[in-house]
Amino acid sequence: MGAAIALYSATCYAMGRYSNGIPYPVSLRAVVGLSGWLPGSRSLGNKIEVSHEARRRAASLPILQCHGISDDVVHCKYGEKSAQSLSSAGFRYVAFKSYEGIGHYTVPREMGEVSTWLSSR
Repeated sequence: MGAAIALYSATCYAMGRYSNGIPYPVSLRAVVGLSGWLPGSRSLGNKIEVSHEARRRAASLPILQCHGISDDVVHCKYGEKSAQSLSSAGFRYVAFKSYEGIGHYTVPREMGEVSTWLSSR
């Protein structure tokens, strides 16, 4: 659920509010999602398009998604589709990395790449 919350938070940050209309109070600088998916991705583009400010925030927020190809809890294709939805909605800096032979867990190589990615931000 961590990646789903992180990716949902990215969309709330861009729109400036939660999906129930309550203002989103946090300013994000980067988002990382590991082995997860984006809830509500089908309608995301329509929500971002209607606001210049939402488009600006989406375009400036870097997002890294990592996913094991052998994940049997959240299939990798859902992570890939989430990354595509974010990119299509206007998030310009979306990186998706998949890991051969990795399931629904992390490995040192993945954590090293996350650390390097975060340090570069």
